[in-house]
Amino acid sequence: MNAKVATLVGIALALVASVLFLKSGSSATAALWTMSNEGSWLLPLVGVAALIDSINPCAFSVLIVTIAFLLSLGKLRSHVLEIGAAYILGIFLVYMLIGLGMLQVLHLFDTPHFMAKLGASVLILLGLISLLNHFVPAFPVKVKIPQFAKAPMAQLMEKASLPSAFALGGLTGLCEFPCTGGPYIMVIGLLHDRGTHLAGLGYLLLYNLIFILPLVVILLLASDRSLLAKVEAWKKSNTGSMRLWGGQAMVLLGALIFAL
Repeated sequence: MNAKVATLVGIALALVASVLFLKSGSSATAALWTMSNEGSWLLPLVGVAALIDSINPCAFSVLIVTIAFLLSLGKLRSHVLEIGAAYILGIFLVYMLIGLGMLQVLHLFDTPHFMAKLGASVLILLGLISLLNHFVPAFPVKVKIPQFAKAPMAQLMEKASLPSAFALGGLTGLCEFPCTGGPYIMVIGLLHDRGTHLAGLGYLLLYNLIFILPLVVILLLASDRSLLAKVEAWKKSNTGSMRLWGGQAMVLLGALIFAL
């Protein structure tokens, strides 16, 4: 394993370890509360919420399938990286626009505390659904990309062009937000309640950079043909664990926001 791959694997393991810590119950909640100066500092709360939101099997799956498809066509790694970067950029821009729009609406209507509590409620609900999906696979409500979006995504994937990859990322972001946007809604509410508009823009940018970080790591790893099978195997074997740990982390973070 060369130094570049070892570095990427190290980053991936650090991300996974961070999520594992978040599932550790009251100790993780207490540590986060301390780091945020009893809720008055936004940076730790924004960072943790973005990390929870970023560990998303749906976005991972679309990216890995796209990479596998391109490699099966004999595309060069440079082209695969370009397509993957366009996909990630599409997700990033859509999430930024959603956040900016929601933040602007809150500033116009000046509704204190409502969105943070609403986001925390959605966060807890999504966490509970994720836990039910893990322990009761037959539970009818799923946190996943809706069925109606899969055909357009497949069509965009088959075009294998930069514009189609960008559109695929945007569509993935739009489909993800209703399913997993609880952390984002909560953060936007906190930014409205506790920060200035200019500071809010900075925190939104930071949130979304953290949000796409695991996708960047996966792209760099999976675009190496020799590592793709390992990445696919890791994703398949850990989807259940991500759902379990992510569900617990969402419930804990939502409960912490209610305590602020």
